Amino acid sequence: MAIIQPFQALRPRQDLADKVASRPYDVLNSSEAKEEAKGNPFSFLHITKAEIDLADGIDLHSQAVYEKAGQNLLDLQQKGILFTEEKPCYYIYRLIMDGRSQTGLVCVSSVQDYFNDVIKKHEFTRPEKEKDRIDHMKTIRAQTGNVFMAYNNVKELDTIINNWKDYHSPVYDFTADDGIQHTVWVVDEDNAVSEITRLFGQKVPATYIADGHHRAASAAKVSRELKDSSSAGFFLTTIFPASELAIMDYNRVVKDLNGHDADDFISALQDDFMITHSSEPVKPAHQHEFGMYLDKQWYILTSRKDTYTLDPIGVLDVTILSNNILDKLLGIKDQRTDKRIDFVGGIRGLGELERRVDSGEMKVAFSLYPVTIQQLFDIADSGNVMPPKSTWFEPKLRDGLLTHLI
Repeated sequence: MAIIQPFQALRPRQDLADKVASRPYDVLNSSEAKEEAKGNPFSFLHITKAEIDLADGIDLHSQAVYEKAGQNLLDLQQKGILFTEEKPCYYIYRLIMDGRSQTGLVCVSSVQDYFNDVIKKHEFTRPEKEKDRIDHMKTIRAQTGNVFMAYNNVKELDTIINNWKDYHSPVYDFTADDGIQHTVWVVDEDNAVSEITRLFGQKVPATYIADGHHRAASAAKVSRELKDSSSAGFFLTTIFPASELAIMDYNRVVKDLNGHDADDFISALQDDFMITHSSEPVKPAHQHEFGMYLDKQWYILTSRKDTYTLDPIGVLDVTILSNNILDKLLGIKDQRTDKRIDFVGGIRGLGELERRVDSGEMKVAFSLYPVTIQQLFDIADSGNVMPPKSTWFEPKLRDGLLTHLI
């Protein structure tokens, strides 16, 4: 069963929450972060991407960057911009984007659960990305990046969280520049805190990493190095019941047709797909349907029966695309390393696929139907991993609102 705990969050003054809160470190490059934090000394980007306060061209993974992050974090604390909660609490975090609401519980989750596979994973991690977060955490002695997780709904937990929102005022409630509303409540009553802990320990057999595999893996490894810190045995998570979540599509663009001309390529596709023209951009309506944009024309590709397997990995559209098009026809064997392919999150829309093909940067684009939450759970339960770039979650949790000190 899942072991979670309340914690004493480091968090901003109420009147400065919107200025402190920043987009996650891994969705911005250094120049974008520098521009976003320009004129805002309170932005948490000064901690998560501290290179913005150092000379241009500095090695992003140098110790100087991590030490600057630590100094910036200390400065915000000493100036009273950030303060530490008086006692361990849980936090409720609601995000609203385009009228759709999702609410999760902010807590710290057991590193031991990560090692014991009570916390389920569905992606491989890359050592160089892990090392960056490990060095960042060890230097500043804080977990600044929230791991986005999910669990199967528990009615009693739903009731506690919904009632708390209904009968308590939030400590933060603001709409960011991107139009996403962020609202946070502090769960500080002892009875509610103990009941949440008990319910997770008795009724939540597993939690699932949705987004943040590198942050979780890094926190787990740091815990083994910081054995003197009991708090390092837990890591910062926001856990959403499955009913609250929706996965967005994660689309592909490819630079060339691997020696095929367009007619030959379309002819070869017919072995595995039924193909029809579309006068509109194609956002697939169901599983095993794909959109393809080539030479200013959209096509609907529908998988033929018996061209894919029904196991948890084989049935995924990202697997079908990989096996029957990217590998078979375009010669892309490893999507992680092949420079001919790139990935476009569904938040950018189908227009971004058209733009990149029409510009000549890419030759062909593919739009996919999103992976479902249940598919993610099934794959994680089976011990398998998804193909790279299978899921895109939006909206993103903001950094800086709730930080776990270790």
